[in-house]
Amino acid sequence: MPISDYRHTNDLTHKIPVFPLSGVILLPRATLPLNVFEPRYLAMIDSVISSHRMLGVVQPRITDSNTENSKDSNVLLKPVGCAGRVTSFQELDDGRIGISLTGVARFKLIDEHSDRDPFRTFKVSYDNYADDLIASYGEEHVDREQLLDVLKRYLEARNLQADWRAIEAAPTELLVNALSTISPFGPEEKQALLEAQNLQQRAQILATLATMELASDYQSGGSLQ
Repeated sequence: MPISDYRHTNDLTHKIPVFPLSGVILLPRATLPLNVFEPRYLAMIDSVISSHRMLGVVQPRITDSNTENSKDSNVLLKPVGCAGRVTSFQELDDGRIGISLTGVARFKLIDEHSDRDPFRTFKVSYDNYADDLIASYGEEHVDREQLLDVLKRYLEARNLQADWRAIEAAPTELLVNALSTISPFGPEEKQALLEAQNLQQRAQILATLATMELASDYQSGGSLQ
């Protein structure tokens, strides 16, 4: 089923397995590559590939008794994640599975199901995120010029190369969501990007985070471009 065929929240699976990943988010129509190797998550991938192909990516909470790297099966999770569809997969020689997960819509966790599966499954609600199913929604409100300017300065400050022809040709929604997904910021900053009310707010948060990091570099003895 193509991602574009999900037109209404009732087209989506409301009971999905979740993949807890600290510092990792997924956003609508952005693609997230993952290498899966833990047995419980290999079982999860087998399950979703043979059924609806949908799973959720959610960050763990960070508390005094729950570090971000905890592998506890009962680790507390952030309240908001994003559902994605496995759009491609490859079985690797070492037993891992490489998948590409394409974001469909964000959700709020409701209740955890006590299934016998080794992975965790939740009832989720997409009610607050129905606009995620509308491609390009809110693009016209994004200050694309500002975002590209900050991105250019950020990359130059780190001597990083980019395919500017591809960046400038990318649709605004894809640009904002893809940059948010691959950005090197910490778990809390990534969660703020995920939970942004709309695309405009997400672009503003992204630009602000990059500008703050550039300023921090400058104060530490670097130089702003």
